[in-house]
Amino acid sequence: MTMLFDGFQQTTIHTSEMSTRVRYGGDGPPLLLLHGHPQTHMMWHAVAPLLARDFTVIMPDLRGYGDSSKPPTDDQHYPYSKRAMAQDQIEIMKQLGYEQFAVVGHDRGGRCAYRLALDHPQAVRKLAVLDIIPTLEAYRRTDKDFAMGYWHWFFLSQPHDLPERLIGANPENYYFHGNHDLFHPEALADYLHHIYQPETIHAMCEDYRAGATIDCEIDAADMGQRKIQCPVLALWGEKGNLPGWYDVLGIWQDWAENVQGQSINSGHYLPEEAPEETYQALYAFLK
Repeated sequence: MTMLFDGFQQTTIHTSEMSTRVRYGGDGPPLLLLHGHPQTHMMWHAVAPLLARDFTVIMPDLRGYGDSSKPPTDDQHYPYSKRAMAQDQIEIMKQLGYEQFAVVGHDRGGRCAYRLALDHPQAVRKLAVLDIIPTLEAYRRTDKDFAMGYWHWFFLSQPHDLPERLIGANPENYYFHGNHDLFHPEALADYLHHIYQPETIHAMCEDYRAGATIDCEIDAADMGQRKIQCPVLALWGEKGNLPGWYDVLGIWQDWAENVQGQSINSGHYLPEEAPEETYQALYAFLK
């Protein structure tokens, strides 16, 4: 029983392809929060209670992560594409009674979130993406700095089962080496519980294999052809890698009609490193 989400409820929602652990609470317009890698919905523990004062906050574990299903993959890695993950969210929100909603995604959850806005424009009222640029943009701009800084993109996307075996030898050291103090102990315990499960390690590798293949193909089909129609907020950590590598706002302006953005005084994990500043930026945008 967590003490982090006082007043929230947890349930399992069954959709056409899987079952999903979902935590929800609050009152007001629906707001979907999507977590990053290698975390679970627990990463929102400091921001969700603040947002729940004005919104009904829904936090699933993405497919392949946490206590959600890890569906079998295929040669194209489609079951771990952000298109498949986005479809999960549409079905989850419909089961909860919501046809339209705002969505905030961090890291891999941000990739699911912008795909959701592109594939289901009628459903997404507003979109916030935290510390990412579109997947295709990252790959097409790859240079030595990106390859060294985000080397895990290239490691995790190697063919099965090399990364799985290497990570499986010491998952905690791989995923959280030197990072423990960034996370609340209860949230970290949830992350650690799941990363020791071989099926979770495999699913997270599949997420990155999809990123390097089918997600790029799907992005490429949209690039210059279709833009995100709803208002977009891009946030990034000023102590992280993105502002040194990219004009983050400029890149998102190529992908969306209406974009605003700012840096947050944190590293990559905005909602956990700088929850109050992250909340203030999100609230100002979402209200």
